[in-house]
Amino acid sequence: MLDPLSLAVGAGLIAIGWAGGRFGLRRTRSARKLPARCGCGHDLALHDRAAGTCHAENSRKGIHGLREWVPCNCRRYTGPTPLEDVFSSPILPPES
Repeated sequence: MLDPLSLAVGAGLIAIGWAGGRFGLRRTRSARKLPARCGCGHDLALHDRAAGTCHAENSRKGIHGLREWVPCNCRRYTGPTPLEDVFSSPILPPES
C-alpha cells in the first residue's frame, strides 16, 4: 500500500524546498541589469541619432490641476555609448 519511509522522504524534501525558498538568499533588484539611460531618464531608442533630440514626452501638472504631455527638453543623448558605435561605424545608409 503506502510505504511510510517514502512518505517521510517526500515530506522532508518538500519541507527543505519550502525552507530554502523562504529563508534562502534572494537576489536584489540591483543585481538585474538595467537598460542604459540618458540624463533625462529615457533610453537611446527615444533619441534621434542624427540630431540628438529626445522624442519622448513627459507628463506635468498643467492648468486647473490637469495632467498634460509636453516634449522632453533633452537636446543630446548623454548616456553610455552603444557598443556598435564603439567597434564599427554605421554602414547604411551611405552618406555620399
